[in-house]
Amino acid sequence: MQLAEWQDKFEAAGIKLAGMTYDSQEILAGFVANEALRYPILRDENAHHVNAYGIRNVDYGTDHNFYGIPYPGMVLINPAGKVIGKYAEPGYRKRPPLDEVLASARAAVGAE
Repeated sequence: MQLAEWQDKFEAAGIKLAGMTYDSQEILAGFVANEALRYPILRDENAHHVNAYGIRNVDYGTDHNFYGIPYPGMVLINPAGKVIGKYAEPGYRKRPPLDEVLASARAAVGAE
């Protein structure tokens, strides 16, 4: 929910937001409706993207309910699909500081 509070600041720098989770479409729909999110939440089926970005929490194997859960963080992807920044924290309680992520994102896209 912290990201939703920062959405306008990211968008002012020309950066669009989206969330990603391994949750079911039913859970996603309920979450988006309950929280009135203004950015899309995407479903990462079978942890495909989490694995590709190298941010999957490796404490959980494929037989575990939490398999596919990423470390909390953000991935910055430019319009061409290239990863230009990754911010992930071990565990699940700590999040990357959004002021630092925004500053890096602004620098990456040349925004002031």
